[in-house]
Amino acid sequence: MIEIEIKARVEDPEDMERSIIALGAAPVGIENQADTYYNSQYRDLGKTDESLRIRVEDGQSFLTYKGPKMDSISKTRKEFQIEINDADNMKNILTSLGFFPMATVTKKRKNYRLGDFFIALDEVRNLGNFIEIEISAEDSKKYEEKVESIFKFIEKLGLNRKSTIRKSYLELMLEKK
Repeated sequence: MIEIEIKARVEDPEDMERSIIALGAAPVGIENQADTYYNSQYRDLGKTDESLRIRVEDGQSFLTYKGPKMDSISKTRKEFQIEINDADNMKNILTSLGFFPMATVTKKRKNYRLGDFFIALDEVRNLGNFIEIEISAEDSKKYEEKVESIFKFIEKLGLNRKSTIRKSYLELMLEKK
């Protein structure tokens, strides 16, 4: 699967939430997420622009791999995710294979849906508030059109291309340290 995503910092989350709903987005829930990112002593995932994480989200756990970003304007990547029954044992497997935890990103995420758009308002511990707009695609053909559709949508929210951020929360957190 291809995850096509645009992210931007949000100064006033309540105002942004009102704007999202005014455009017709429907709230679909709130999640508390803790994402622990791993790196490898054999392959530096930061240098290859990949990520491997275990996400614990309101009683569920997922292992996610994200490939390198596919363009220079968005966070579009190949993504593979599976649900896991035991996050602690998955951590043990990863560390036994030479992976080590880099950092944990903790956030409260309010989710919305509008057509093909999945919209998240994130309150990220020690980083602030952000909006992420995402569309999924089965393959990489014509994903650029979907990227442009997100840029058109964020303009309706009062954001522009220059306000978007291509860095992951992990990258922002590591920069801050």
